[in-house]
Amino acid sequence: MGSLGQHLAIDGAGVMPVPSIVEQVAAIARNELAPLACGIDAGTVYPADVLRRFGEVGAWSSHVPEDGAADLNCAIDAIGAIGEVCGASAFMAWCQNTLVWYVANSSNETLKERLLDDVASGRLLGGTGLSNPMKSFFGIEKLKLKGRKVEGGYVVRGALPWVSNLGPDHMFGTIFEREDAPGEIVMFVADCADPAVTLQPCQPFLAMDGTGTYGIQFRDLFVPDELILADPAGPFVKKIRAGFILLQAGMALGLIKDCIKIMQEVAAPLGHVNRYLPQQPVDFRALADELATETAILAADPYNTDETYWRKVVALRLRAGEASVAAAHAAMLHCGARGYLKGNRAERRLREAYFVAIVTPATKQLRKMLADG
Repeated sequence: MGSLGQHLAIDGAGVMPVPSIVEQVAAIARNELAPLACGIDAGTVYPADVLRRFGEVGAWSSHVPEDGAADLNCAIDAIGAIGEVCGASAFMAWCQNTLVWYVANSSNETLKERLLDDVASGRLLGGTGLSNPMKSFFGIEKLKLKGRKVEGGYVVRGALPWVSNLGPDHMFGTIFEREDAPGEIVMFVADCADPAVTLQPCQPFLAMDGTGTYGIQFRDLFVPDELILADPAGPFVKKIRAGFILLQAGMALGLIKDCIKIMQEVAAPLGHVNRYLPQQPVDFRALADELATETAILAADPYNTDETYWRKVVALRLRAGEASVAAAHAAMLHCGARGYLKGNRAERRLREAYFVAIVTPATKQLRKMLADG
């Protein structure tokens, strides 16, 4: 598995281990991302250069399918390594990996030829505009984008309230409903550089303002056939949906690991009183190990079409979001007043944890999905 193994290189001194993708990502996160974390949280920094550095060492390419099979474990572990340092950047890593997942799974060879190498290497950054469509599939919202067939492609109009990991030279995948064939959906890649696409800054969030998140307006955007991911998109969504959700586990696992570290760091000065708190680091280590083990099993088989498998993916995502909030809550209680200071890592982690619980698919949507069967 790419996340665990090490390759060997030979130099003058003999056989030397070459760090795995995840080890290289972790090193970049510690050395280059960590100093930016507070600025990303505050919205003064969008870490485009670091995201490209992650791409250079393979963070965005490990889950590209080979011979019809894919394994998401290395990608999830890399997101986790980023998330141990910065939850906002782990979210952007998920956005980038999800865009790669869309492009890599498309049967549109022209699109893959044009985009796959660039998005998988990080030369082209981007995200996913599937929050509204994912809600629409489960009866929570109606699709906000409409498209009509024209020669050589479609013309799309409408607006999306939040799409992340974007900039003026970025791209993202999303879905519209055909006006000329109600109920039929088409998935495509939108180019932010197109004059018909407007990026509108959002109101400040509770956290993670440096994630390149914008409201998007499409004013009769022409989408050429070479940017169509799937038409019709229904079967394609079923193919990529497990990967879409499983990749989010990296955000939760990285955050939980750092919350455990926070609790351990205050054990020396506060352990004499923290031992009375009901949740201890050992509890979250066991929970994190359990979630990681289940994630690894499911992530090795993302094309599984069995309904039982799908329910396991949804249930895992629900547990991961709830565990993130629980771990961050416990870290705050272990820190006490020092954690309540603005800028303290514990208070940032608490705000980031709520995001893991509400980003699509949110806790309430996941519970609805399980209840609806």
